[in-house]
Amino acid sequence: MIRQLVLDFSPGIFHTASVKRFYENVVREHLASHRQMAFLSGPRQVGKTTTARVIAPDFRYYNWDRQEDRRLVLQGADAIARDLDLQNLGPSRKLAVFDEIHRYPKWKSFLKGFFDGYGEQCHLLVTGRARLNVYKRGGDSLMGRYFPYRMHPLSIAELIDPSVPPQPLRQPRAIEGKIMEQLLRFGGFPEPFLKASERFHRRWSDLRTEMLFREDIRDGTRIHEAGQIQVLAELLASRAGQLVNYSSLAAEVNVAVDTIRRWVAVLEAFFHVFAIRPWHRNVAKSLRKQPKIYLRDWSALRDPGARLENFVACHLLKAAEGWTDLGFGNFELFYLRDKMQREVDFLIARDKKPWFLVEVKSAARKEISPALVHFQAQTGAPHAFQVAGDLGFVHQDCFSMKKPARAPLATLLSQLL
Repeated sequence: MIRQLVLDFSPGIFHTASVKRFYENVVREHLASHRQMAFLSGPRQVGKTTTARVIAPDFRYYNWDRQEDRRLVLQGADAIARDLDLQNLGPSRKLAVFDEIHRYPKWKSFLKGFFDGYGEQCHLLVTGRARLNVYKRGGDSLMGRYFPYRMHPLSIAELIDPSVPPQPLRQPRAIEGKIMEQLLRFGGFPEPFLKASERFHRRWSDLRTEMLFREDIRDGTRIHEAGQIQVLAELLASRAGQLVNYSSLAAEVNVAVDTIRRWVAVLEAFFHVFAIRPWHRNVAKSLRKQPKIYLRDWSALRDPGARLENFVACHLLKAAEGWTDLGFGNFELFYLRDKMQREVDFLIARDKKPWFLVEVKSAARKEISPALVHFQAQTGAPHAFQVAGDLGFVHQDCFSMKKPARAPLATLLSQLL
């Protein structure tokens, strides 16, 4: 099935009919090239099940939340094999998708047994709306039996070209201006982005938030203070991009500091927020510093400046995690701050070495940030960019610049994932 981005220039803002995902090609390449299971994790409603459905319309889908499927899984690997009819020869390997299987206490043992017994006859795709290492209970190690892929919302580069690149950086390509406006306004989750409706977006966001706190977190972690965790999430949203003060949050939520730390980790595990830490060559020293928190859904932020910074943070995180998952190296996202209060918003490290810095500005400025110049010299990063959302696209490779440079946000983001 060929799906394209379809533009309808109706008054006000255009709408899109459908969009092809980058992760469809990632999973296809994985199934064609590797015997290992593919673990695809990501936020609720980011498109994991849809991706599986597109790459294999006749796949068998097992959902742990569905009683009939749960009964089959509890009977063991042989019961699943019989359900898939694996005892009969076929022209190609079948695909079985296990969704939310990590909520089963013995999920690792089950997958290990099925993979060892039937992995040559059946591809396995495991999906989940929580990090697949958050459930610590039970099971033998799956080391060597799977490759992880972390699924993110839509991004500029994915909307331009959903193919899997042969190297980390793409050549810059322009995107229709209204698409970027729509992405900023409605977020990168496929359904609200495609609908492009304020009313739908509001209802979708409210329902997704309710399901996250009332179902995923409460049922998946046995934490019953869902109301207090939701208050914490709202406080974090109001401080997106700022340094996290655990003591202040603990006082406002009326719980212990250690509880706040644990709950923030839970919100990270369920892909509601993500934390970035300050760059420091001494990793242990970096971990003692305050992180910054950003939302996975930047559209929840009302302040334009905070939303733009969060938008860039999500794009950089998607690139860093995607490049790592694709085997291009070990990429990590940090921020920079020193005792003189000099600060740069983001740093991408490649194999533990600073690669490029990004300072986000709401509007273009003639002067380069002195902090950007300082930190490029201090870190030795080959590239440093001061990006602005109101600069028009320029068809030039940002990474051809070695000195700190002003760059259109659309140009830089088009070169990522």
